[in-house]
Amino acid sequence: MRKLVVARHAKSAWPEGVDDAERPLNERGRRDAPRIGAWLAEHVPELDLVICSPAERARQTWDLTRAGLPREPRVHYQRRVYGASVADLLLVVQSLPNVARAVLLVGHNPGVSELVYALGGGQVDMKTSGLAVLSSDAEWRWWREGTAQLVDTATPRG
Repeated sequence: MRKLVVARHAKSAWPEGVDDAERPLNERGRRDAPRIGAWLAEHVPELDLVICSPAERARQTWDLTRAGLPREPRVHYQRRVYGASVADLLLVVQSLPNVARAVLLVGHNPGVSELVYALGGGQVDMKTSGLAVLSSDAEWRWWREGTAQLVDTATPRG
């Protein structure tokens, strides 16, 4: 069984004159991101790998999330996750190494919402700090639309 945890970054700030990719988390985002880690530690503690957008708000989300995990998985920052379409995100999932049984993908809307819908068929409102857990017996390369099951969702906020 493989699990894919799809996460939307925590709430970000909109500072004037700052490029979109460089936007940091705001105060609420810095408060909520550790709660993502606590939720993961309780529900999906066996994470093997993290694929994260290189955008500052996604990186900060991961940095604050990982502190709550029982062990730190490997992390890869992938440029193609930033601003990705559902087709791009499907390619990311299909290229995951088979040795990884549980993967966290930290990205952005609308792509992450569309990915969850495409894979699991469930309409999930991926708010900031939102999580969706999908599972399938298939190897990653065979994950396609409708091949996974949506098994859990959460929005860990304070």
